[in-house]
Order: sequence, then structure tokens, then C-alpha cells
Amino acid sequence: MQKKIFVLFTLMIVSSMGWSQLNQNVSDLPNFSSLAEQVTPAVVNVSVTKVIKSPAQNEMRRGPFNDPFFDDFFGSPYNPPNRDRKVASGGSGFIISEDGYILTNHHVIEDASEVVVSLQDRREFSAEIIGSDKKSDVALLKVKTNENLPFLNLGDSEKVRVGDWVMAIGSPYRLNATVTAGIVSAKARSVPGQSTSYIPFIQSDVAINPGNSGGPLFNLNGEVIGINAMIYSNRGGYMGISFTIPINYADEIVRQIKENGFVSRGWLGVAVQEVTKDLADSFGLDVPRGALIGSVLKDSPAEKAGLKNGDVIIDFDGQQIIYSGDLPQIVGRIPPEKKVNATIFRDGKKVSVPVTTGKLDEKVTQDTTVDRKEETGNILGIAVKDIASLSDPEQKQLGQNKGVVVSSVFQGPASEAGIRRGDIIDKIQFKDVSNIKDYEKISKALKKGSTIALRIIRDKNGSFLTLKIPK
Repeated sequence: MQKKIFVLFTLMIVSSMGWSQLNQNVSDLPNFSSLAEQVTPAVVNVSVTKVIKSPAQNEMRRGPFNDPFFDDFFGSPYNPPNRDRKVASGGSGFIISEDGYILTNHHVIEDASEVVVSLQDRREFSAEIIGSDKKSDVALLKVKTNENLPFLNLGDSEKVRVGDWVMAIGSPYRLNATVTAGIVSAKARSVPGQSTSYIPFIQSDVAINPGNSGGPLFNLNGEVIGINAMIYSNRGGYMGISFTIPINYADEIVRQIKENGFVSRGWLGVAVQEVTKDLADSFGLDVPRGALIGSVLKDSPAEKAGLKNGDVIIDFDGQQIIYSGDLPQIVGRIPPEKKVNATIFRDGKKVSVPVTTGKLDEKVTQDTTVDRKEETGNILGIAVKDIASLSDPEQKQLGQNKGVVVSSVFQGPASEAGIRRGDIIDKIQFKDVSNIKDYEKISKALKKGSTIALRIIRDKNGSFLTLKIPK
């Protein structure tokens, strides 16, 4: 009997401890209800009307009488009049000042002919687009009213930590004032497939869907830490990965729009790629990091500063470059014509190089393809042709007068590394390849079982590849 009482008493203690622990864990979780009530009035729905131009008709088509005289009376079903179509779309936004400034995404209001902002209390205002920047995906709107408008306080996105609780409000699928919550998953993230992105995204697992774009992401103090911009999905819907534009970055864009009417970004003039472990080993880098320069544009700030193909930028303006995508984000936020220092890794040593940033402009690169006959091959598993032996028009098309062109790719190291016909090789193990003679000399000295770095130019863009020579 005493044993039964002891067991029962023990179970009661354990049960009590379990409930106590459960209640403690529940109390540790954030309650978003008060926060949602506080900030929701300043979150708006952005309705956009876009005019889609009908394509011009190239020729008149006659009606059944094949006579313009009768067409004037009966019309022609074969040649209906051109009509522009109005298309409705929209997203979310939020008020940032009592005088009616509103932030949203560029892609929400792009090509808009009319923008209407709706508050949660059902008030509606026609909005003016003050300015918009495609690269940052930030747009600034303004409504004119004498009424009192609720507005949100901007936080400091630099203080956001991975693991912080965050909350989003928006209008997914036109469901106004939808509240979702989650945690910060990562910071300064480059979106996969967009290596030249200038936005250091905050990644979270907050549910974001079409219509949430342009809405705010809040910290637990009710401060806006970012503008919700996109999701990563292969089905078009939420999959647990959302991207938000940091509010500090967006605020820099807004200030430029207000002061100048446009956004200026720093420009370096290089094409970069990721430093893999194999490349790091071939360079003598301790760990794979930095942005490897594959091409330096002519007359660019990089060329004027003396940066070269094969340099690895590991620090720019005092900020570390861990991944290649970090470089455009850092350079883009530096004003044009500013003097900064870049730390590069060259020939096994760290070198400090002064650089004066340029101004980023849109640039168009034309594709070129080459088809040549096979001439020679070696342990790399390719056949090449001397560029100098090509005609002037062919050299002009390639944009190169030095190097060798890959004419055939066989089974071997080159094919495994992704080298294609038409690629131009101008460096092997950081040694210049100006012609066939250089190529053959360097190739014959390669050791079996080694990993080498090789620079190719494809579509006028340079990049480094690593090849493993079989033993």
C-alpha cells in the first residue's frame, strides 16, 4: 500500500513539473495580438491600374464587301478597332510619415497609370509616385490629405539578429490586413540565381504570398525593419523562404529619391565569381572566400585602379567579402567618385589597392559564338585554335586578339569542368596564354593528379574554372 502511495505521489510531482514547464514555455513565446492592433492601421493596400497597349495592326483587312465605303456603314469584323486594355493589380504598402509618404515595392507600381491607396478604416486616396528604383525594388508614394494619417516608426535593420521573432502584415490574394509571423533565418542574403543583386536581403520564414509585396516586416517593438519583397518558390506559393529589403537600405534609397529624384550607385566594373575550395587551394587561400575577378571592363574604375583578372577581392571599403555576391551589394551602396581601399589576394599575398568608384549605368553585352576546326589537343581533353590566325572580322567578333579558342571538347577534365566549344582560354595557372605556343608550353608542364585554375572568356565575360588532371 505504501509503495502504491509513493508511486502515485511521484507521478503527481512529475506531472506537476511537466505542466509547470509547459506553462513556462508558452509564456516565453511572443504574443503578437497587441502589436498587430497597434500597427495595422498604418498598413495600406495599394491598388494599381495599368494600361496595356494593343499591338498596332500592320494592314487593313476589309469586311465581306471588300470595299471601304461599305465598311464605314457596316464595320469590319475582320479588322476590329485597336483598344487599350486596363489591367488591375496591386500589393501592400505602409505609411512612414504623417504628411502621407508611403513605401512599397517598385514591382507593385511599375508601369502604373493610376495608384489608389486604401487604409484599414476604408478611406481611399489617390497616390502620386514620387520616385521608384528598379534595382532596389523600392518605390515612394505620396497622398495629399488634411486628415490625420497613422504612420509607422522605422527601426534599425542592422540590429536584427538571426533567430529574432518578426511579424508581417499585408494583403495576400487581396485578403487585407493579414498578419503572419516567424523568425529571421539569415541576413545579407543574395537571392539564388541573382548573383548581381544589390539588395542585402533579410531572409525569414514568415509566410509571404502574392499581394504581400511592399508590406512591412516588424520587430517585437513594432518598428519596421524591412519591406517584404519576394519569396523563393518553385510552385509560385509560400515555401518557408521569404526575402525582405532591410529598412536601412530602403531609407538610403528614399533619401536619394527625395533629394535627387533618382538613385546613384557605385560601380567597379568587374565580373566576379565564387571562390570554390578547389580555386582557393590553387590560389593558396586559407579558406574559400572573396570575389574572384573573371573580367575587368575596359576604362572601368577597376582597370584604372590596377585590378587584374585572377585577383580575389577579400575586403572592400573595410567590409569583408565572404561570398562573391557580397561585392555588388557593398559597392552599390558607396556613392560614385568616392575613394576607398580594396584588399585583394594576388600571387599568394594580400595587397591593398586604392579605388575610386564610378557611377553604375545600364550596360548591354552582345553574345558571340565561335565554331572552329580542330587543330591540337592535350591532357586537358580539348582542341584549340590560335586567335591570331583568325581574320580581323572574326577577332573583332570575339572581342579578343590574344588567347586560344576551344574548337573541340573531348571526354576528360575540360568537359567535366564545363568548358565548351567557342570558349577562349587566356590564362592557365595564372600564366598568360597569348597563342598556341604559350598554351602548349604551359599544358605540357602540368602535373598529373594536380588541380589547376584556368580562365576562360565566354560571351565576352571572363571566369575561372578548376580542372583536375587525372593521375
